[in-house]
Amino acid sequence: MQTHILGYPRIGAKRELKFALEAYWSGDSSREELKQVSQSLMQKHWQEQIDNQLAFITVNDFSLYDHVLDHSQLLGVVPERFQDGSADAWDTYFRMARGRAPSGTPQRACEMTKWFDTNYHYLVPELSPDQEFCLQPDKLLAEIAAAKSLGHAIKPVLLGPLSYLWLAKPAKEPFDRLSLLPKLLATYALLLQQLADQGIEWVQIDEPVLVLELADPWLTALESAYQQLADAPVKLLLATYFGSLGTKLHRVIELPVAGLHLDTTRGGSEYLIAARQLPADRVLSLGIIDGRNIWKTDLQWQLEQLQPLQEQLGDRLWLSSSCSLLHVPVDLSQEHELDQELKSWLAFAQQKLAELNTLAQALNGQGDTALEDNRRALASRRSSGRIHRPAVQQRLESVNASLGVRSTPYVERARLQQEHLKLPLYPTTTIGSFPQTQDIRRARADHRAGKLPAGEYEYLMKHEIQSCIEAQERYGLDMLVHGEAERNDMVEYFSELLEGYAASRFGWVQSYGSRCVKPPIIYGDIHRPEPMTVAWSQFAQSLTSKPVKGMLTGPVTMLQWAFVRDDQPRATTCLQIALAIRDEVCDLEQAGITAIQIDEPAIREGLPLLRSAWDSYLDWATFAFRVSASGVQDRTQIHTHMCYSEFNDIMPAIAAMDADVITIETSRSNMTLLAAFADFKYPNEIGPGVYDIHSPNLPAVEQMVELMRLAAQRIPAERLWVNPDCGLKTRGWKEVSAALINMVAAAKILREDNSLSQSA
Repeated sequence: MQTHILGYPRIGAKRELKFALEAYWSGDSSREELKQVSQSLMQKHWQEQIDNQLAFITVNDFSLYDHVLDHSQLLGVVPERFQDGSADAWDTYFRMARGRAPSGTPQRACEMTKWFDTNYHYLVPELSPDQEFCLQPDKLLAEIAAAKSLGHAIKPVLLGPLSYLWLAKPAKEPFDRLSLLPKLLATYALLLQQLADQGIEWVQIDEPVLVLELADPWLTALESAYQQLADAPVKLLLATYFGSLGTKLHRVIELPVAGLHLDTTRGGSEYLIAARQLPADRVLSLGIIDGRNIWKTDLQWQLEQLQPLQEQLGDRLWLSSSCSLLHVPVDLSQEHELDQELKSWLAFAQQKLAELNTLAQALNGQGDTALEDNRRALASRRSSGRIHRPAVQQRLESVNASLGVRSTPYVERARLQQEHLKLPLYPTTTIGSFPQTQDIRRARADHRAGKLPAGEYEYLMKHEIQSCIEAQERYGLDMLVHGEAERNDMVEYFSELLEGYAASRFGWVQSYGSRCVKPPIIYGDIHRPEPMTVAWSQFAQSLTSKPVKGMLTGPVTMLQWAFVRDDQPRATTCLQIALAIRDEVCDLEQAGITAIQIDEPAIREGLPLLRSAWDSYLDWATFAFRVSASGVQDRTQIHTHMCYSEFNDIMPAIAAMDADVITIETSRSNMTLLAAFADFKYPNEIGPGVYDIHSPNLPAVEQMVELMRLAAQRIPAERLWVNPDCGLKTRGWKEVSAALINMVAAAKILREDNSLSQSA
């Protein structure tokens, strides 16, 4: 029984890669030191796969920033603005990712967007009609050489040519990306030959776009591509994941590849069809261990499904993770503070390797006490009394459509809000968080460890809030925020205050580059025992006459950015969260907060991969948001924020959310994302981000003015706000101060422009 995984987390069990990257970027460590950390992590991850008796160790899944960016570098796809000779390939890579590196001229970073329906972000390749590909395999070949020293079978992983083209975008004017396929395939063929020269037998080639609804030209291109790669001197394992192939299954089965990987956790029972129809010389790899969630696998149930397949396929049946384990934390054994009963229900990446090994051993006829341990843990979860709350269930039953409707339309609300808030044209604000300094993090850690009493911790946090309010008033911002000094993360903070959630200590997952998040675990019904943010917001508002936004995370994001219970529909869990957030919104209003932001950066990433399932999801997702927001009076202004997304295809749903103000990330796209709102004639207010907070580059006043002028060509000036792309948590105060001062200056120029145009 052959076992393998599609990929492993890169960041390290204690975020070693994050800290090494940030030390290099800041100049506190050398390139060689970063390489040493990277090599150490790869060796450790490979050894863990060997220790769990996997048939292959997976190579080329490790990345210093993003695997799609790695493939752009591998294929020689470097946008022209980075080809200025100011940096070598190493730092050009980081300039593409974040706009700046220790060497080289700062440039606008590559666009970043969500990886399918996950919370991982990838760097979008930029292609031109005359694009040339130039193979740069040094990184890959070096990793293969290092892995060979372990004396174990190696399986490199590549992003497939079809998926690479699909995920890319035109650098300038639109063109048919498939026109580049012949040149791209020639480069892949050269690469596969080089891998064969290194003694590689199997290559995993990922084509996740195959679970999407592809137009006929792409399906024709798929068949053509793999016909051309059929003569490659290696065996190709074509990997699909995140869903089912549906009507494409038969076409994929007929492709001339040595093996096919299917995601059984999200692909339904189509693997049974594949097992019957797959040619007799092909391998079928089944993704039976969920790479997207942290609940233990029901090993006994899996054994019952796999035993007939083993009899049918013999050694042509391989077992694997459903997708890369990139999307789960590294090691559960570190979680000493987690409730022991709950912990017994979970499996992180290392434990998922052990689950694969246990299944393989059992199918090979070798008993294992791990099977009995697994059975007891699952029985404990099913019978636990901590999961269901009768009061929450009763409240759900009372929900009706009217609970998700504001009492008056936006136009009337906007007039009342302006009378109350008295904001200028092009009002300035930020998205919520301000820099989380070492002092803030240290105080939080000491308080958590019991070293800092609650009173002292509250005093320190209030001091930070006061400093933040004073700074914003110095900058001249119009609508302020309290800065979120007391919050560790926009989801984790609330999860620690809501019942039905649990928080891990080291359950970090990569979001992009060095940015890691720690998704909480939803194990039971959600309940808010007491207000969560009111005291902090009330204190901040007492320090200024300007409005201070209350800051909350919306129900869809609280769902999407958590590991969600799998014993009830996600829509039900989301509505439970919405009711808890609604209570907090109403309490904030009662406390005198008349602008409340309910962030929903994850609403688009929750879209099912198949468009046929979109309407159902968008109905319950937007209803949950409206339930959270609709308990307030008309003069209370509801804001929301969304991260990098393509909005064109969900504009009706965004409008249905009926937020008074929406802020979006648009600076990397040069305001092109705003076109969706203009084309749709979006009726409410919009704050298109004028500078990229993910880059350390300082935005110039002229640049922001120009971006807002572009915005004003699409959206009436009286409905435009001026704000950064996202929260400022990860930036330093020095750069934040300079950027916001410039942003306020830009807003003043825009107001003067408008005044001059009106007088003319």
